[in-house]
Amino acid sequence: MQSLFAYLKLAMNSYQAEQLESIEAVRRHLLALPPHEIERLRTRIDDYLHFRRQVETFLTENFSDICSRTCYQNQLSACCSKDGIITFFGDVVVNLLVSEPADIDHLTAILNRENNGFKCIYLTEEGCMWRVKPVVCEMFLCDAARDEVFGRNPHLNEVWRGFEAGKKKFTWPDRPVLFDDLEKYFMDMECRTALMYLHNSPGLLRVKKIAREKGEFYDAR
Repeated sequence: MQSLFAYLKLAMNSYQAEQLESIEAVRRHLLALPPHEIERLRTRIDDYLHFRRQVETFLTENFSDICSRTCYQNQLSACCSKDGIITFFGDVVVNLLVSEPADIDHLTAILNRENNGFKCIYLTEEGCMWRVKPVVCEMFLCDAARDEVFGRNPHLNEVWRGFEAGKKKFTWPDRPVLFDDLEKYFMDMECRTALMYLHNSPGLLRVKKIAREKGEFYDAR
């Protein structure tokens, strides 16, 4: 058993280890919660899931063809080409709240393997293994895709800018935002992981500090 554990540690890189730590920590704490509290958390993320469905519809209608051709067929885009994607703790919580136990098992199993491919470890032939993929991944558009789609229809660029502004309402902590609340919720349960950027990143902590100094409503929970 010790030799197997040592092999798994060698096979995983630091990114995989951080991802696995956070997924296991969130799963462990969710399992300790009563059903009514799980439902309360699911209700808490309803608005965010609605936003993500809107983004997904927009991307499917306007980018699906070019992204499939560029990313998956020709492997030319930067999209999904690295395993070290930026994942927030809130991403993990949201994904696990909408995932079945088997989905989570698949994530942890693949993180325990060495990634020898050119692409994100979560990307399979069926697409991303996440039920709700990290928001940074969902909102990434390469320059080639932007130029082609927005060049044909500049109005779509304005719609996309609206989505980018909407993303900040859930992730940018200059006001009460979902991702910050989810981190605090789990921190109050003595959960700590490396992905809790909104409570540990010097840059994001400065965003909070500036908002407080301006007398904005950051602390109004």
